[in-house]
Amino acid sequence: MCYKAAVRREFSAGAVVVRRLRGRLWFAAIRPAGKPAGLWALPKGQIDPGESAEATALREVTEEAGVDSDSLGKLGDVRYVYTREGERIFKIVSFFLARYRSGRLGQLDPEMRREVAETRWLPLEDGARLLAYKGEREMAARAAVRAAEQRL
Repeated sequence: MCYKAAVRREFSAGAVVVRRLRGRLWFAAIRPAGKPAGLWALPKGQIDPGESAEATALREVTEEAGVDSDSLGKLGDVRYVYTREGERIFKIVSFFLARYRSGRLGQLDPEMRREVAETRWLPLEDGARLLAYKGEREMAARAAVRAAEQRL
């Protein structure tokens, strides 16, 4: 008989936060601490017990990017497997489209500086090229389509 080892599961959520500046749509990007200059990612983090994925996404945007936003709905999920300390982990990250409401990008709690090295508004049309991770590039492309459909 063959027994398969249980794979741990993790659930996270994040957002593509957009705003219009000078006639163009921009999105909030972060450079995680310890990553090289030019490596851009979307704000995201683990879902807390009892918290919805959507609430997590908006909380993580505030914590990691320093801005408040309103959700405009789910963009999709990114699924992947990674290994940590020899253990395989199946991860699902739910992403949402969000509209910037207030705050200043990069205004972070000092404690968050251990996780986020840099924040920047980047052109949304370049998100599929500028983001480091394949699943996040796909979410930026979906956000650009949705933003155009909704005339954000």
